Amino acid sequence: MLSLTGSILANANCFQKNNGFVIFGNINRSYMKYSLVLIGLFLFGGIVAQEKKKIDNQTIWSTRTFSAANVYGVESMNDGVYFTRLDYTREGTSIEKYSYENYEKVGTIVKSADLTYNNKAISIDDYDFNYDETKILIASDQESIYRHSSKSFYFIYDITTKTLEPLADMSQGKQRLAAFSPDGEKVAFVRNNNIFYRFLNSTEEVQVTFDGTMNEIINGATDWVYEEEFSFHRGFYWSPNSDRIAYYKFDESKVKEFQMKMYGSLYPDHYKFKYPKAGEDNSVVTIHVFQLENNRTEPFELGANTDIYIPRITWSNDQYTLVVQRMNRLQNKLEILTGNFSPERQPNIPVPVEVVYTEKAKTYIDIHDNTELLSDGNTLLWTSEKDGFNHIYLIDLSAGKETQVTKGEWEVTEVYGIDEKKGVIYFQAAKESPTQREVYSINTDGSKLTKLSTQPGTNEAEFSNHFKYFLLYHSDANTPFTVSIHGNHKKSKLKKPLVIEDNKALKKTMETYDLTKKTFFTVKGAAGDDLNAWMIKPSNFEEDQSYPLLMFVYGGPGINTVNDSWSYGNYFWFQSLAQQGYVVVSVDARGTGYRGRDFKHSTYLQLGKYETEDQIAAAKELGNLKYIDKDRIGIFGWSYGGYMSSLCITKGADVFKSAIAVAPVTNWRFYDNIYTERFMRTPQENGKNYDVNSPINHVDKLKGNYLLIHGSADDNVHFQNSMEMVDALIKANKQFDFMAYPNKNHGIYGGNTREHLYNLMTNFLIEKL
Repeated sequence: MLSLTGSILANANCFQKNNGFVIFGNINRSYMKYSLVLIGLFLFGGIVAQEKKKIDNQTIWSTRTFSAANVYGVESMNDGVYFTRLDYTREGTSIEKYSYENYEKVGTIVKSADLTYNNKAISIDDYDFNYDETKILIASDQESIYRHSSKSFYFIYDITTKTLEPLADMSQGKQRLAAFSPDGEKVAFVRNNNIFYRFLNSTEEVQVTFDGTMNEIINGATDWVYEEEFSFHRGFYWSPNSDRIAYYKFDESKVKEFQMKMYGSLYPDHYKFKYPKAGEDNSVVTIHVFQLENNRTEPFELGANTDIYIPRITWSNDQYTLVVQRMNRLQNKLEILTGNFSPERQPNIPVPVEVVYTEKAKTYIDIHDNTELLSDGNTLLWTSEKDGFNHIYLIDLSAGKETQVTKGEWEVTEVYGIDEKKGVIYFQAAKESPTQREVYSINTDGSKLTKLSTQPGTNEAEFSNHFKYFLLYHSDANTPFTVSIHGNHKKSKLKKPLVIEDNKALKKTMETYDLTKKTFFTVKGAAGDDLNAWMIKPSNFEEDQSYPLLMFVYGGPGINTVNDSWSYGNYFWFQSLAQQGYVVVSVDARGTGYRGRDFKHSTYLQLGKYETEDQIAAAKELGNLKYIDKDRIGIFGWSYGGYMSSLCITKGADVFKSAIAVAPVTNWRFYDNIYTERFMRTPQENGKNYDVNSPINHVDKLKGNYLLIHGSADDNVHFQNSMEMVDALIKANKQFDFMAYPNKNHGIYGGNTREHLYNLMTNFLIEKL
């Protein structure tokens, strides 16, 4: 039986088959006159029935046809009544000021069109206000380094005088991570692996560290693996009273170097960087505190064991106490340490360090930013999976006691902050379903849990200072973003949500294309679990027809693809495949997130095993549906998903006819140690499971069609992975398809690369599936 959407689209096809119109059997006579007029207009070219348009890869990847509008660069002003955002126009970028109350534009802070230095235009790529909002730190000519990091030329813009000056000597190169001090009088930054600062009333740069050296010593920033796996790259922090800078120092001199060839010249260049693979040496990380008044640096004593991780540091509100997280290499023990760097201490005496909190796990502990040290300097807001689901805790560090604030068989996914005066915590959770996100508030004693978002799908919030308002970003699997402002205070005049972006233009564009709804369902896994899944069917779908099936997989620990949220590129590519007669499905197997600790951690020490078994089991069950051709099942994945699709086409050779693997890990021995050892421990401890779940060691099972794709300059999942897979396939005398994208990183983009890539994959599926 056709769905409502399917019936409408099927009728649209009938219009085309019958020369643009349909005569229905029982037309009321009162409409006959209008029908004759319409037919007459059609015959003379006055009206042409509109056929729904098809999607192609050029439209998806090389035009902005399906680009969704959003609200970018939002910063609440100090008063919590106004906010600023980045507005983009043909003339350039501007920082605009708006009212939360009614979304009226109060004024323009600055336009990039009005900014020049030495007769050169200055872009606004990012910005930050000083504490009294009289000056702005502007990042310009931003240049990416790795996933999170970048370098820029920074400028200081004085809002009152409308003057612009460079932060630092531009002849010395771009700067990184520039940040105002809390008192607004100074700015610190990193350049060439060293830390500098300057007073705003002076152009003199004060150098804090002097031993920074490429691929040896990093001060004030992180090494590659910390940036990638602990998701931060700033490595220095001003103290609350602006007289100290705490910073990381990475000694990566003993970390082995990885090289990538960069093509385009007669003799290819070699890009070299330090990359610690599983079981190999890490950087030795130390923490230091620089005192501005006497140019003295003191260490934070981390203990004799240097084979540890320091995933986060922060200053307490008491001005001088530094709070440091220390984690063992196995990542199953996390300690919080404090040390007081007050000026009253005698010099040359080590700062006493105290362990104030410890958390342990049988498997691993995830690092997160759901943490805040409250104004009393003693209470820590924290999230943990310790009761089986990720929940909020308040920890009394001096007494060692903790209060669990949220409870239940559901997960907190992000903490937005705490209103200490009212005793209210604001957070996001997957409470209704692992596929959805809602925004909530709860009292610090665990009472009065209130849902602040109302629509199903995915909801994200950005709160104003003082929590009086928030911006709510909502989408679902078939609907692009709506951004609205909500009042969060009884005295607020904003009594109902104020929509400030609804993507009306994109929705109208989508209506002209032959799209079908992404629907959600469950399918049985290998262990009998109900696994969450979504499906996209052809618009002319009929139950008694037989369709090829493409499964889309990621499958890595804690990461879901079955989300009721808007996505861009793959959504429209999957729609284009559905238009060509494919059913597309994605299944979240064991190891994915938001179903509790045990479900997520079930793959511990055996990455790939249970996830593959579940994908194979799901494919078999889907193949039993009367409208799926069980002999034409394919699978596609990228990164961890490429690892999974490679395992499925080998271990599941009797189930899968074709597989596409983009930038796959092919043996965990080749990947970085923080990620890999978190889930697998070291190869020295668990080498058997490294190898038994490596697709390289299962190539002899390959029967179907295999397309392997990789960027040659992938700093994350190295091209080495695919080269080793190619070598294994050749040794096993297995035929396969292969494409390398020169000088492209893990994302494989730039120029017309994405269009080329998706044309390649589309053609492969048409030919092989």
